[in-house]
Amino acid sequence: MFATPFNDRDGYIWIDGQIKPWRDATDHVLSQGLHYGGSVFEGIRSYEGNIFRLHEHTMRLKKSAELLNFKISQSVEEIKDVCKEMLFLNGITDGYIRPIAWRGSERMDLSMEGCTVHCAVACWEWPPYFDTQSGIKLFVSRWRRPGEDFIPLQSKTAASYCMGTLAKTEADNAGYDDAVMLDPDGYVAESSASNIFIVVNGVLKTPKSESCLNGITRQTILQLAKDMGLKAEEDNITPEDLLSADEVFVTGTAAEVTAVIQVDNKKYKYGQITKQLQQAYVALTSDALVLNQAA
Repeated sequence: MFATPFNDRDGYIWIDGQIKPWRDATDHVLSQGLHYGGSVFEGIRSYEGNIFRLHEHTMRLKKSAELLNFKISQSVEEIKDVCKEMLFLNGITDGYIRPIAWRGSERMDLSMEGCTVHCAVACWEWPPYFDTQSGIKLFVSRWRRPGEDFIPLQSKTAASYCMGTLAKTEADNAGYDDAVMLDPDGYVAESSASNIFIVVNGVLKTPKSESCLNGITRQTILQLAKDMGLKAEEDNITPEDLLSADEVFVTGTAAEVTAVIQVDNKKYKYGQITKQLQQAYVALTSDALVLNQAA
């Protein structure tokens, strides 16, 4: 997917208030965030130079840190300005922006007391994550998402993506595009890094936010469905519900809106509701006025 390694690129990265050449944007190997999962991040897309839902993503970055009991010193507006500056300096119009914050190397144990908090923003050109035209194939993974009493689910923390990397690698090795992950109670939670929607008898359904990250694209699709007059529900979804659905699709900053054409051995049609919501999302992200207001 990416031909050039991420440690050896031209361009610029903002880190702790300084703009550095890409290859010089480094931190110490004994940072606590690297060893004990003490980092939070965002993935944000830009379309034709306009950053989609920048304010919402930046607010969530700050909230994610608070849920992990640390504070990012930069304000929401400061981080937003840096995201725009990095996009400009790197000459990117259609790309992906990665703000990240992590705990430093002042101590190497499980207590975060006294650790500094670092913050960085990088961006790069972003090829399609999935084939949004043909659809993707998923399988139900043996790896599960943790419950809210295991980790703060609404914190977009690197720690919670460990299971996702295991599930995605397992899917790749099995010849699928991605994995369906269940929650501790056996209900459908999300994919390795995307939210899941199903359509049953014309009704749009998605897992309750108590079992998954309440993604910003997820929220956007629920609002678009409401605007289009579609019935949409947040509910517990069993694997049997998933396999008996009429349509399935996934959503996320990377995935955007991507149809699912197969889960395990069950195949699905690329249905009309999926197409309608996909078209509405593309129209929304192409609307410069809406994008600038959202940013």
